[in-house]
Amino acid sequence: MAMEISAPGTQRAIGNEEYSLYSSLSEEELVQMAIEQSLADKTRGPTTTEASLSARANRQPAHFYPWTRSTAPPESGSAHLGLFQGVMQKYNRNKASQLAPVDPVLKAIKEDDEEALKAMMKAGRNLAEANKEGWLPLHEAAYYGQLSCLKALHRAYPATIDQRTLQEETALYLATCRGHLDCLQSLLQAGAEPDISNKSRETPLYKGTACERKNVEAVRILVQYNADTNHRCNRGWTALHESVSRNDLEVMEILVSSGAKVESKNAYGITPLFVAAQSGQLEALRFLAKHGADINTQASDSASALFEACKNEHQLVVEFLLSQGADANKANKDGMLPLHVASKKGNYRIVQMLLPVTSRTRVRRSGISPLHLAAERNHDHVLEALLGARFDVNAPLAPERSRLYEDRRSSALYFAVVNNNAYAAELLLQAGADPNCDVISPLLVAIRHGSLRIMQLLLDHGANIDAYIATHPTSFPATIMFSMKYLSLLKFLMDLGCDGEPCFSCTYGNGPHPPAPPPSSRFNDVPACDKAPCVVQFCEILSAPEVSRWAGPIIDVLLDYVGNVQLCARLKEHIDSYEDWAVIKEKAEPPRPLAHLCRLQVRKAIGKYRLKLLDTLPLPGRLIRYLKYENTQ
Repeated sequence: MAMEISAPGTQRAIGNEEYSLYSSLSEEELVQMAIEQSLADKTRGPTTTEASLSARANRQPAHFYPWTRSTAPPESGSAHLGLFQGVMQKYNRNKASQLAPVDPVLKAIKEDDEEALKAMMKAGRNLAEANKEGWLPLHEAAYYGQLSCLKALHRAYPATIDQRTLQEETALYLATCRGHLDCLQSLLQAGAEPDISNKSRETPLYKGTACERKNVEAVRILVQYNADTNHRCNRGWTALHESVSRNDLEVMEILVSSGAKVESKNAYGITPLFVAAQSGQLEALRFLAKHGADINTQASDSASALFEACKNEHQLVVEFLLSQGADANKANKDGMLPLHVASKKGNYRIVQMLLPVTSRTRVRRSGISPLHLAAERNHDHVLEALLGARFDVNAPLAPERSRLYEDRRSSALYFAVVNNNAYAAELLLQAGADPNCDVISPLLVAIRHGSLRIMQLLLDHGANIDAYIATHPTSFPATIMFSMKYLSLLKFLMDLGCDGEPCFSCTYGNGPHPPAPPPSSRFNDVPACDKAPCVVQFCEILSAPEVSRWAGPIIDVLLDYVGNVQLCARLKEHIDSYEDWAVIKEKAEPPRPLAHLCRLQVRKAIGKYRLKLLDTLPLPGRLIRYLKYENTQ
């Protein structure tokens, strides 16, 4: 459909037949019009209407059939043509088509001119010869639904009734696809074989159910002539599969009453009932269940109909399947249950339906908890439901599933912290989640995110503030390593009792240090767990280019929380690299002030797990401020 510009800012739809409006223009005038329009399009871009028209023009027609013969492929880039360029192209094509010779046989069939066909045959014209695509005039008559021509051709050439085109399509197949019931009936009465398939092994009956147009009568006529209701196409689908996918109860009734098997499977082991569950066709599902279809049918990958309904979030289908006794504990080949996929999708209603009928033993056997999936996808409402149903909050991922993640995560809590989801982390911690059971502590991930809220939650629930990474050992807590770029976080951790002493226990001391490790081996991000472990010194981490510029302030913060320590040769090099850092070197020289050493001893006596509760302890306010480094006098 083109658009005619009738007035500024207004458009009027015109049909293809109205392109004759431009026929009075010369080709030079049309070219000039197209150039002007093209220049205008470049400055303002295509209008919404023109863009939609171009897209529609290049889109495949809704009723596309494999036998459709295009005279020419669509022009490349035609979606970007302006209105008048398109008009000119259509005008020129129409002009060219008018000059092309017309096949008199095809013309006679299109016009349903039986007498013209008879005259040609009487004159000796052989109408049983196929064209280059294998089409006979009989095929043309069936395709265009011209019954009188069809009968005349069949009477003249009865042996061609089941002859196929190059795509192996018979006249009966073409008549069925086009919905020409009178031609279909005539061919069957004349003895046409109803089960000859095309190259895709699609028979007229299969195509009759697969056509987008409702073709109930065609199906009814074909089964009356004993068409095979259980024939499979090259995908293994039967006519029943197709009718179920369209929720066509009338066709389903005809097929089943004519012998179609409700348990027939396609190439992937999928039955019609599985198709109904997968596509959410509730009425088709009820029909098949009524006729004895297996409610627990499974595909080749062991996925059940219930699993697919949960995966595609068809709530009513899930409800019906469960009411019919569907087994919620049938796992697919990956060991996943319907509850797993419902949790992953975040469908609260389906999760609620599955909870009472899902075996906890089968969940444990799967090696993954629905809690993991809900936390991974940030489905907090589902997480609440699962915790309310008392799922094990500390259930670990099975080793083979944990290995799929570079950081070897294991707990649902880790997923919540990785997603920086404070609400989910709080839910899990309040339900008893252990913050110290992963290879890499969730606290380290929270530090890397800079999430003070999650750090506080984890520490309040017992996270180890001196966490290390076993697979990547360091000589000092990894919590310090991960907070080096955030001095406020580093101070926050040190205030709560993080142990800074190991940072100054260098193996090399004042002696020569080996060359700094290459950047790829430093702990710039959450490290992978499959690298060979080797103990890394604090001074080595501090030598990384992206950290070394903060070496002085980092050392300065740490010195406030340690006693008499010695700076190794490399740390001294870092401090000496900036003149302003000379005071830090002096600060490290022993002996440290007595008031400072006393504060460290009192803090050590209180214990790191109570330091965060200093304000609640029965201590004088001045002492509390002193222990919190708020009073430096």
